[in-house]
Amino acid sequence: MATQRIGYARVSTQKQDEAAQIDQLEKAGCSAIYHERVSTKKFDRPELAKCLATLSQGDTLVITKLDRLGRTQHEVINRLHELQSNGIHVETLDGLINTKALGKMAPLVVGLLTGLAEVERNLINERTRESIEYRRENGGNLGGRPKAYTPEQAEMVIRMRKEGYSYREISKTLRLGNATLKRIIDAYAA
Repeated sequence: MATQRIGYARVSTQKQDEAAQIDQLEKAGCSAIYHERVSTKKFDRPELAKCLATLSQGDTLVITKLDRLGRTQHEVINRLHELQSNGIHVETLDGLINTKALGKMAPLVVGLLTGLAEVERNLINERTRESIEYRRENGGNLGGRPKAYTPEQAEMVIRMRKEGYSYREISKTLRLGNATLKRIIDAYAA
């Protein structure tokens, strides 16, 4: 029975394009390619499930990078272990892993590589948290949409509303939209 090279491509957001990965997989000689746009935070990856279901003993799953198989070291190692247990090889096109060529050393190498990737991701998360804390403590911009009104405008909205002014009059006077007025009044009422 002839073995197959099956490709899997994934990007995390709708803005990204998996075409480059698909092109690499085609050039690598994949007879079938499964691809999807789905975040690794979501556990439901239907195209990956279809891809894994088509693989048989002796086949090779081809991916551009190891992180296409999962988000965490634990998830990637479990998936690789499961594939190896079924006699299915994994090859990354970045040259980091080829379980067929590595033989019995494959689990060790895979564990080291995915461990390094997880450490890197944790360091990035830690640096991001530190940056946010620093900006919070020092009055820096935390990102996101700026407030549509100042505290003084909020006070004026509440005072004018108590004095009986209509939304239209307050909106025209303070140049604030009705949705902003409603948010201010709802926040005051809470």
